[in-house]
Amino acid sequence: MSVSLWVWGATLIGLLAVLALDLFVVGRKPHAVSLREAGTWVAAMAALAITFGIGLSHIAGPTYGGQFFAGWITEYSLSVDNLFVFVIIMARFKVPRDFQHRVLLVGVLIALVLRGIFIGLGSAIVSTFDWVFYVFGAFLIYTAVKLAAGHESGPAHSDAAEGSPKPAPARESGLVRLVRRVYPTVDEYDGTALTTQITSEPAPSGAARTRRALTPMALVILAIGATDLLFALDSIPAVFGLTQQPYIVFTANAFALLGLRQLYFLIGGLLDRLVYLSTGLSVVLGFIGLKMIVEALHGSGIEHLGPIALPSVSIPFSLGVIVVTLAVTTVLSLTVGRRRALEAASATGQER
Repeated sequence: MSVSLWVWGATLIGLLAVLALDLFVVGRKPHAVSLREAGTWVAAMAALAITFGIGLSHIAGPTYGGQFFAGWITEYSLSVDNLFVFVIIMARFKVPRDFQHRVLLVGVLIALVLRGIFIGLGSAIVSTFDWVFYVFGAFLIYTAVKLAAGHESGPAHSDAAEGSPKPAPARESGLVRLVRRVYPTVDEYDGTALTTQITSEPAPSGAARTRRALTPMALVILAIGATDLLFALDSIPAVFGLTQQPYIVFTANAFALLGLRQLYFLIGGLLDRLVYLSTGLSVVLGFIGLKMIVEALHGSGIEHLGPIALPSVSIPFSLGVIVVTLAVTTVLSLTVGRRRALEAASATGQER
């Protein structure tokens, strides 16, 4: 698949236009995002991604369209799991509900730039070194096992998404602590400003000195951006396991990130009910990791491991596995969560 510079340029301009609309029109005045607004934007971003995928299928062929949809769904699903951490970060910095949309938006802008750099580097490595697929595949399988083993101890949902954040028992990241050491900071928000002026103690001469200091808004944006960059360490290899086309990897990531902010407000209250989401994501990551290793073996001319023939995994089959796995785990999570809520309500009623 050959993508010309003007197509890359048009795609970037389109993505920036969507972000500008969100930043300068929807998010011009800080406000608490309602469920209706969040649902409308989630539906709009999903419709935009689907339209893009259909257009890609029509122009470049159904194979590439299928690769985009598989990558986008995988990225979006991984983003849902990442929202647990975003909730904790918002609570840790006690971000007012009116400012949460701006924090996520700027964090996404940072993540989009950094992921673009990561994808460019990953594409260069993949095209140069075939053995990197074994590394990516093994890493995804390791991540899947670790995710499955620790899914019950995942971070619990706080009330940050409802506007009354509770202090979370999470430590600040090393990057934030480093910034605090080298640059003055304040503990109070100054609207959505990233810096504010502070007045130091008067010098012996009697003259006070003013200087700029970082607000919690700057620190939480930094934490969100850095955290999303860490998430990219497993999400980007996962998409490379479905396609080696840099354009598709980037657009799949971009459309997933565009829908992430409003998804935070839409399903914030449901995060603690998605008890099997990590299990489903571990299955998806493990499947993609195995797929990468099998394809790498095929590329090395190895068609059999002993008496076992190595199958070729098509994109439609991969897309089906991803969709079915996530659908089953979501329905099962909501069903079990509803049953537990009813049991808890019944137990409370009996105690009374």
